[in-house]
Amino acid sequence: MGAMEGKGVLCHITSLPNSTLDDALRFLRWLRDQGYSAWQMLPLTPPDEHGSPYASPTAFATWPALMRGTEAESMPDDDYWLEDWGLYAAIKEAHGHRPWFEWPRPLRDRHPEALEAYRDQAKHHVLEQRTVQHAWNQLAHEARKSDISLIGDVPMFVSHDSADVWAHRNLFQLNSDGMPALVAGVPPDYFSEGGQKWGTVLYDWDAHRDEDWRWWKERMKRMLRLFDVVRIDHFRGIHSNWAVPVEDDDARNGCWQDGPADDLLNAIHDVVVDADQILAEDLGVVPNEVVELRRRFKLPGMAVLHFGFGGEANNPHHPHAIQSDQVVYTGTHDNNTTKGWWEMLDRETKGRVCALLGDDESPHKGLIRMAMESAGRMVVLPLQDVLGLDSTARMNTPGTHDGNWRWSFAWSDLPG
Repeated sequence: MGAMEGKGVLCHITSLPNSTLDDALRFLRWLRDQGYSAWQMLPLTPPDEHGSPYASPTAFATWPALMRGTEAESMPDDDYWLEDWGLYAAIKEAHGHRPWFEWPRPLRDRHPEALEAYRDQAKHHVLEQRTVQHAWNQLAHEARKSDISLIGDVPMFVSHDSADVWAHRNLFQLNSDGMPALVAGVPPDYFSEGGQKWGTVLYDWDAHRDEDWRWWKERMKRMLRLFDVVRIDHFRGIHSNWAVPVEDDDARNGCWQDGPADDLLNAIHDVVVDADQILAEDLGVVPNEVVELRRRFKLPGMAVLHFGFGGEANNPHHPHAIQSDQVVYTGTHDNNTTKGWWEMLDRETKGRVCALLGDDESPHKGLIRMAMESAGRMVVLPLQDVLGLDSTARMNTPGTHDGNWRWSFAWSDLPG
């Protein structure tokens, strides 16, 4: 079976009871025994202060709290990102975890003699990465034996306070002091009437082009060493991104900036074996040009059934409209659970869902069936929907900070 065929489960590592290697191996066995062919998770990078892995201080390093192993794995000392991450983590620790743009100028601006003083402390953080890599390699080995694909997630943007921005300031839209005037977000949409101001920094695409896209190539190579398939979150950002004034409270006053489009995807394809290794998250307010872009590169997109019953003509998320180049979800980590979604629907929308439900079929089981019967090339189900859980099990509510990213299951919750 191919890497994007059959049915998979969406469940982040932090949703395992203890987030250990033993937990991950046990969950992998459960997936195999239940007939699943893929395990999709959220980014493995360290989360921000709110617990979100989508605004991480690194685009490359794995959070040491995940997949705790017992031995260190050999990693090349000249790895593109490893030394910078070790230095960043050591300096940040020594300065009360203040952001890099508040460090003393010699450290902020990476003066070699200032960095030298932190190389011994950096070795600890490098060793952490090697230990996590060892644990991950064991999981990947067992996944291959079980014919289960691992699907990872690449956030489009990175945090201002990150090793990547500190080490490669020229690749981002920053002033001479390392500060942005504009940050990333999305305009008002289904999730938020004020849009979302993410606060992550924007790329200087010309600078990436001048470096022959090396940062992106190295990032994708790293991800493809960890996963069989990589989901590019907010794929729209490759075509165009919403730039929000840094001083604004929400994203209403943003503007669109052109992205690199084909140039970046051509560069990424230099390090990708085949198009089946990339999944494009093309949700939200997406113009036809974005869909055309992903189809030019033969990348599958996403359909989410929660979005399919609003009554709009030609709704691409409706079960009967789903295409063979889409991966189908009941919901994502940003959606309510299907049970919670149903409880909040208006009568008219419920009526459109009920028209497709079988006799005495519950909404969450009905949406799972609709996903499986659709023309989509693959189905991915949030574990919360597999378990039929209500809104208390929701993973994330976009535009909010409190109470997110905390849900986890108990082994006794799993059937079979």
